[in-house]
Parts: sequence; structure tokens; C-alpha cells
Amino acid sequence: MLSFILGHTDTIHWWNIADFIVAIAFVYILVWGRSNKLFKKNEFNEDFLSLDTMKSLRGFAAIGVILHHISQEPVFQQEGILSPFVNAGAYFVAIFFFASGYGLLKSFDSKPGYLKGFIKKRIVKSIIIPYYVDILIYGALIALVRLPMDNEQWVFNLLGVTMMNQFAWFPIVLAILYLLFFVTFRLFSNRKTCFKIIFAFIILMGIGTMIEGHYAWWTGPDNWWCSEYYYMNEATWWMKEKVFWFHGEWWVNSAPAFLTGLVFANYEKKIVDFFKENYWKRFFILVIITEVCFAISDIGQSKFGYWTEFNLKGPEIGNKIATYFCQLPLFLILPVTIFIFLMKYHVSNPISRFFGKYSLHTYLMNLAAIMLLRFLQYNDEGSPFYMGDRYNNLFAFAIGVILLTVALGVCEYKITSWVQEKIFGSPKPAAEPATRVSLLDNEDDAFARKMSMFRKEELGLAKAEAVSDYETVEETSLREKPKKKKKNKK
Repeated sequence: MLSFILGHTDTIHWWNIADFIVAIAFVYILVWGRSNKLFKKNEFNEDFLSLDTMKSLRGFAAIGVILHHISQEPVFQQEGILSPFVNAGAYFVAIFFFASGYGLLKSFDSKPGYLKGFIKKRIVKSIIIPYYVDILIYGALIALVRLPMDNEQWVFNLLGVTMMNQFAWFPIVLAILYLLFFVTFRLFSNRKTCFKIIFAFIILMGIGTMIEGHYAWWTGPDNWWCSEYYYMNEATWWMKEKVFWFHGEWWVNSAPAFLTGLVFANYEKKIVDFFKENYWKRFFILVIITEVCFAISDIGQSKFGYWTEFNLKGPEIGNKIATYFCQLPLFLILPVTIFIFLMKYHVSNPISRFFGKYSLHTYLMNLAAIMLLRFLQYNDEGSPFYMGDRYNNLFAFAIGVILLTVALGVCEYKITSWVQEKIFGSPKPAAEPATRVSLLDNEDDAFARKMSMFRKEELGLAKAEAVSDYETVEETSLREKPKKKKKNKK
């Protein structure tokens, strides 16, 4: 948000000072609760893949996604406000995909019979129920503010076939990948075969999205979307942008990180041991590789591009596919770079854990907050909401969106939890704590927060091989209870 301060005006307003305080606070949460071993030789954060660390990282990613969506507003792009976040959304979402893939395989390996009831609990309860609750909330909001919508659009939106909430694409893709995980790991015992099938599916999903493009380009006159008159007056609702599933590259460009999470979980010990042996040299090489992937991604987007519809040469699907493949290596390697860095430095604090807990719900409700407060962007001196300066209004909009997103996200979480309880009943207390919980299981949050993850060597057990890499102290006490010494009778 420092862009609020720099480059717009030489006059100091109240928001200059307020924004500086916000910027300092944002930096502070990046160091508050840090575990720093950057300059400690041969010392590492052994909990860098624990559930608490994962949740905190998801929290930072959730904040980043909110700022990304604000920066996408046209007036913010015109003014260059929050410009570092304009194209950063896919990087934040990649963290969610990686964490989901990693958590799935760790749960599969540590929980006997994990796939039993998987569709009901992991897909229907944890993803589909929040998705349809979100649809109903947005439907009520749209009806309340009386936004015009065709009757058939209402039907398709309420069915979830078309997008009532344009930001709700993530749970759709996640549910598809979860189902893919379930099918492959149920049918095949060979891990490499499963990984190859998942990788091939992700590639096909990406190519299909590139073919579909951003609009229903196959109907109407050539390049009809470039005509403002035709777009506004002639095109039907289903021909426009962000209507159907997979309308846009953001649906698929970060999804490869899901596969990276699976592979990382499978070869975690080998990967961690490899970097521990000569951390800084190997991490530096990893950073160089990541930078090269960034460069390839930038070249692909500048030379080919995703938004080829506006070149007035038709959809140019080949250019879209070329751009997708230029980005593919980046989203396969970037999560590894992030998590290897966490071996030396990571942060966990109440703010990051809060956003980590409500990440899916704030993500889903972010558009509602933007819609409700968008009027603040376009006020002039005659408006009762004009704050004396255009940038005052933009600052109030940004802060208001963040606060309202949190409030709506918490409310949506409570509504979703109530619906889940009504449909599936109250969660039953487990006889024995689970070794690993899903990254989307809300009912496990309280338990997960108080549990710390330990490695074998930290437990100090004589039979370390009998303990899972991700077993907790509490679980270990359940498995190996101290035996009472028998008194010698004389």
C-alpha cells in the first residue's frame, strides 16, 4: 500500500500517515512470531511443514489475494495503486494448491483407510457445501441490490453451472483435483503412475481452458467482444467474460502446484536431507532456477499472451497455449523454493493463523465486499461520501474492503458450519487424535492449533521407527504409555 503514498500528490493528507502506519503494520506481521535460523549454521526449522506453519502461510496468501483483487479494480490500475499485486494472484493461489496436495498425501500415508468416506468428507462437506452456501449468499445480495439478471441466468447460477461469484473458481478446481486424487490413488498403487496421470490431467485442463478462452468467441460476429456496442447491447449474458467454468487462465495456471505438493510430500525426507547437506549453495541454485522460470513466464506473457482475443485476429488459441506452457515450470518450482526457504525462516502469529483459518471463506466473500463498497471509488465533490480528495476515497475503499471481507468471511464460515452440521451432524470426537488433518477441515482447527508437530529424532524414543514422521507428542503418549515398574516381592 506504499503506492498510496508515492507518486500521486505532493500534499500530505491524513491517509498518508494512516497508510504509512498500515504499511508498517503489514511488514510487522511478516516478522512477528518468526522462527529465524538464517545465520545459524546447520540449524533448521524442523516444523517448517507443520500444520501451524502451513496455516500461517495460507493466511499470508489469503491477505495477498485480497490485495490482488483490490489492485485489479480499473481505477487502481489506472493510478498504479497496489501495482505489485496486480499480477501476483496466481503466486498466492499456488500456495493453496501446494498445501492442499501436500496435506492430502500426508493424510493418505498416515491414516489407514483414508479414502473411505473421502468424497463425502473432503469434497462434499469441505468444498461443495461452502461453494453452494456462497452461491445462495451472493444470490441474496444480488437480489437485494437489484442487479439485472436474466431468468435463465438465475437458474444456471443457482445450479452452480455458471458463476454467481466470479471469484469462486478456486473451490471448483480444488474439488476436481481432489476427485482426481481419489480416483488415481484408489485405482493405482504405483505412486509414479498416479503422479503421471495427475500431471497429464492438469496439462489437458490447461489446454482446454486456453481453447475456451475468456469469451464465447465461437458465436457472434468475428471479434464481437471488441465492439462496445455489441458487447453491451447485442451479446447475451452467456457470451460474456467470466460466465462459464474455466473462462480465464487463472483457473489453471497455478494448479500445477497441487502436483508439486503431492510429489514433495512423497519425497519429503530425501528433499529435506538434500538441502540440509549444503543448504545455502543448493538454495541459491534453486533461486536461480526459479528466476529463470520467472523470466520464461514473463517472455511468454509478453510475446504470446493470454488475452489474444483483443489482437483482432480471432482467439489465437496457439498463443494462449504457448503462454501456458511458459508459465508451467514456474508454478511447479515456485512452491518448492518457498518451502525450502521456510526451513530457515517462517512466521506464525495470531493474524496469520486467523486468516489461515478463514482463508477459503474470506476468499469467497471478497467480491461481495468489493461490490458493496465500489461506490467509494467514483465519488465527486457533490457526493455525500466524498472525502475531500479522490485518493482519500480510494484508501477508504481499500481498508473498507479488507475489513468487510473479514467480517463477511467469518459470517459465511458460521453459516457454512451450521449447514454442514445440519446435513452431516455434529463432528464426533475421535477415539485417538488424527496424525494429520485436512487443510480444509474446519472442525479440526481448535485441535490442530494446540498440537505441535515433531520429528522422530526430537521424540527421544528408543523405537523411533514405530512413530510416524508427523506424529505428535500427544499421539506418541497414546502409543507408548510408560509401563509401571513391578515391585520385587521378597
